[in-house]
Amino acid sequence: MAGKTADFPLVYKGHPLRRKDNLIYYGSMADKYIIALQILASQKVGDMDVASKVSVQLQLTDPDLKSRDRVVKKSEKSSLYDAMDVGAIWLERALSGK
Repeated sequence: MAGKTADFPLVYKGHPLRRKDNLIYYGSMADKYIIALQILASQKVGDMDVASKVSVQLQLTDPDLKSRDRVVKKSEKSSLYDAMDVGAIWLERALSGK
C-alpha cells in the first residue's frame, strides 16, 4: 500500500488525489476505475472560493474507450464534501467488484 501511494503528495482513504484547475481525479489510473470531480460553480465565503456545485463521475480508465463511454455513474452534489463522500463509496464498491 505504501508503495502504491508514495508518489502522490495527497491521499484520501488510501487513494491518490490529483487536481488540475477545476478537475479533481480520485484514484489511480493503474486501477480499473477512478472518480472525476468537476467543480461547476463556486461562491465566496470570506476570502475563499468554496465549491457550491460539483459533478461526480465514476469512470473506467480504459484508454481505448471514448470519453463518454468511460462514464459508469454520474451525479451532482452541492458541496465538495458530499461529492468526495459519494465518490469514495462508488470507487470502493467498484474496485471491490460489488
